[in-house]
Amino acid sequence: MEGENKNKDAVESPTNSQQTVSDDDVIDYSIKPEFYDSDLDEKDEKWANKQRRGSNTDAVLSCPACFTTLCLECQRHEKYLTQYRAVFVRNCKIVRGEVRQISLNQRRGKRKRDSGGSEPSSARAETFKKVCCSVCSTEVGVIDEEEVYHFFDVLPSES
Repeated sequence: MEGENKNKDAVESPTNSQQTVSDDDVIDYSIKPEFYDSDLDEKDEKWANKQRRGSNTDAVLSCPACFTTLCLECQRHEKYLTQYRAVFVRNCKIVRGEVRQISLNQRRGKRKRDSGGSEPSSARAETFKKVCCSVCSTEVGVIDEEEVYHFFDVLPSES
């Protein structure tokens, strides 16, 4: 029993080589950090404005899983405020094998017939392809037949 206590004490008390050193003791604050740039925010803003070519955007869209930038120029959906559409994207990949068909009801204008009825509404199916983040493969939206991206699972931030 006495031998066990000696081993226990030896394990719990650190030796000189095991003593920890605080980060503040190691860092020399008199030298300018190598990877710090106080003008980085302004440089990033200029880069983003150059990418957008001066046009306004409703949000900058990022992947919800890895925070990778997906779109710098988009338009927010009028009815569904968490959905966006865009033409120019980055870091997105289209999953070619997966096609989704969503039927959209199109109502034609009512026309009076001799019998007084109206034409029935017709339905058409629109084909969408799945869109994923190219970094982490998280599904972020779909692309339609006219090559417009519809984002519904993204993190928007103000531009």
